[in-house]
Amino acid sequence: MNLNSIPAFQDNYIWVLNNESGKCIIVDPGEAAPVLNALAKNNWQPEAILLTHHHHDHVGGVKELLQSFPGLVVYGPEETQDKGTNRVVREGDKVNILEYEFSVIATPGHTLGHLCYFSFPYLFCGDTMFSGGCGRLFEGTPEQMYESFQKLNKLPAETLICCAHEYTESNIKFALSILPEDQVLIRYYRKVKELRAKNQATLPTTLQIEREINLFLRTEDNDLKGVIKTETNLQQPEQIFAWLRAKKDSF
Repeated sequence: MNLNSIPAFQDNYIWVLNNESGKCIIVDPGEAAPVLNALAKNNWQPEAILLTHHHHDHVGGVKELLQSFPGLVVYGPEETQDKGTNRVVREGDKVNILEYEFSVIATPGHTLGHLCYFSFPYLFCGDTMFSGGCGRLFEGTPEQMYESFQKLNKLPAETLICCAHEYTESNIKFALSILPEDQVLIRYYRKVKELRAKNQATLPTTLQIEREINLFLRTEDNDLKGVIKTETNLQQPEQIFAWLRAKKDSF
């Protein structure tokens, strides 16, 4: 299988997995035009669409794609039923498309019904985990997002994190505002800035990399606890996660 990212809007990525015969899976098509262009250019034939949540920049192109490809199966959470989903899936379900079996993982936080899809090595995680960050909490709580991160952190280190936005540079900049002397963050920020200066993507990342540079996965980190202790007595990992999210909201 080949993994492709289609830029959309200002900073979205629509992910496409295609096999050698051109059959493909489309993830979170927020708009139809760039997807239709890619399908025509590459002679791809869509087999299914995976939706992670109901926000327009992830589902806005579904109905137009269904007009072009009647009968296309669209998997998604209940919250996407009015966005084009015709096969509702939930935590623990298995989705078999082409030669892959995707496990459906419930990851509430960004929205209450947010789902991720995992079939090694691919994790399509929508707006739950970003490289260096986590999704804004529009509907869920910090505790819910913390638990969602714990689920994803149990996946293999080699997992490819296919998130939906190019937020890496700003996320690492935020991380450095918390831990300005962290050498891993400094080196990674330099690498990300070089990529973005060339308009190159920083995604997909891997879970192994995220465990090193994503502060939302480092809530047990002693350096991070030390910084937080100067402001508050919070020491539990879920409290640290909530503190980080609040800081990021105002960054």
